[in-house]
Amino acid sequence: MANATLGVATLAAAAIGLGSLMAPTASAAPDDPAPSVDRSAVSPGLVAAMERDLGIDADQVRARLAMEARAPVVARSLEKKLGASYAGSWIADGATRLTVATTDRTEAAAIRRGGARAVVVRHTQAELTADRSALDERASSAAAGVHSWYVDVATNSVVVTAAPGAKQQATAFAKRSGAASVRVVTSAEAPRTVADIRGGDEYVINNSALCSVGFAVNGGFVTAGHCGGVGATTTGFGQAQGTFEQSSFPGNDYAFVRTNGSWVSQPWVYNYAGQAVLVLGSQDAAVGSSICRSGRTSQWTCGTLQGRDETVNYSNGPVYGLSRMSACANPGDSGGSVISGNQAQGVTSGIAGGCGSASPQTWFQPVNEILGAYGLSLTTG
Repeated sequence: MANATLGVATLAAAAIGLGSLMAPTASAAPDDPAPSVDRSAVSPGLVAAMERDLGIDADQVRARLAMEARAPVVARSLEKKLGASYAGSWIADGATRLTVATTDRTEAAAIRRGGARAVVVRHTQAELTADRSALDERASSAAAGVHSWYVDVATNSVVVTAAPGAKQQATAFAKRSGAASVRVVTSAEAPRTVADIRGGDEYVINNSALCSVGFAVNGGFVTAGHCGGVGATTTGFGQAQGTFEQSSFPGNDYAFVRTNGSWVSQPWVYNYAGQAVLVLGSQDAAVGSSICRSGRTSQWTCGTLQGRDETVNYSNGPVYGLSRMSACANPGDSGGSVISGNQAQGVTSGIAGGCGSASPQTWFQPVNEILGAYGLSLTTG
């Protein structure tokens, strides 16, 4: 943008302790040695933030980023090879390679040959997805105390989160759906959207509410749908900026703001250390990957990607297909960007806690869905 860096922001939440549904039978060879990575391709600001928030040193950061860049390729290859027995993939805490789950024990050797650690589980990914879809179909009947539901491939289950006093209602909701793989966990914090506190490079909606720019695209930027409806006007840094041309919320939580000729799209995310993190693409990160966010309220923090394709039952209505991360943030970052390495991941949707939480969480709307829905092209370096 002219005279300004495109802002980025996200939000965080209180963690939910997830016990294991079953003890998967693991069939794995020792992890591969940590791969090398081109140091010149890694932003110093990103390295510093990951060292601080993930408790690892610079060499471990670079090794992790290299492994994470390889993980989606391995996952796609093995998903195709395993077919119906595929049960998901993720990067386990402290691991140096991807874990891939299957329901067919005879496929374990093929998974190891494909470059991943093998785990044998009960439910296929298709079964888990079908159970989550069954819950989605009954979303309108979910009680207010039912917070969210999502596929957790690491525990081979569909998790329904609920307020401590609503566990019975959540269990009944899950039972009505007919889903076989559901388990209910409680969370004191309810997800909520945040659109009226500034974060990142803020923009003002209709001269009143405040949100954050997500990622630059052709003609403007993407952000959260709950920030404004179609036709709402925006200003930034005291000057006229643009108009919400497209917006979807609830159901989805994304929007496209078309900016005027005074604004120029730039392929970066501000890290609040005087540096810009270059955006090179939007490849989806594997679950377990490191992920970072930026915003005026909580500045630049990092965590890990905890889940994808989750449903969050906001007070305004359910939003489907959200991703969840542990990067700490606070209200004021709504609509801002979420990035893993140099790959754009999404725009912040809502929180269930904040940086004061012991185990923060954040939900975000995946950016590739927004680009596809509105026919937009991400601005990249």
